[in-house]
Amino acid sequence: MLTTSESQESQQHQLGREGTKLAHRERHRSLSPEASVTHFMVDALAEAKEALKRGEVPVGCLFIRNGTIIASGGNEVNDTKNATRHAEMICIDKILQTAKDEDEDFRSVFPEISVVVTVEPCIMCLSALNQLKVREIIFGCVNDRFGGSTVLDVTQLLPPEERTPCKGGVRADEAMELLKTFYSGENPSAPVPKTRKTNKLSSK
Repeated sequence: MLTTSESQESQQHQLGREGTKLAHRERHRSLSPEASVTHFMVDALAEAKEALKRGEVPVGCLFIRNGTIIASGGNEVNDTKNATRHAEMICIDKILQTAKDEDEDFRSVFPEISVVVTVEPCIMCLSALNQLKVREIIFGCVNDRFGGSTVLDVTQLLPPEERTPCKGGVRADEAMELLKTFYSGENPSAPVPKTRKTNKLSSK
């Protein structure tokens, strides 16, 4: 018969095993269930909020491989004064650097990546993600100014077998509210508009 201390140790050991199993399942959860997609979008929205605090257009992005976030980022356009530093590009660069550091062929990594981003990728980013052959793209609100699906459907320029599945509308209202918050103020990094000089006619 087990003593009280032995019984407690046995229970703790069992709880530890269950905790390990749960952690393993969490690390390898699929993006297929709607709950998992929503969970990851919450993390992407957190990245967008951090970008907003830095004075950037609030877009957040996650790259997920086998249920694990392997790259995350937000816009860095204003900070770097580089118009290409979108959240998706930040994540792409992180994966390329990690693959280089770990001596892994990046071409085998991207097809296993699910992209979760708060705003529909622009034409530039969607083109890049398609060329890298990511597994899928899941976004929040539409991008009716530069969207790679809304303004110009990039995927229609590709053969059907090369088109990356793209789904939107996940926590779209929250993503849109962040954009409204940003655009309701002033962008401190926006170029100062130049005023045209007018030549005054002198009267004789």
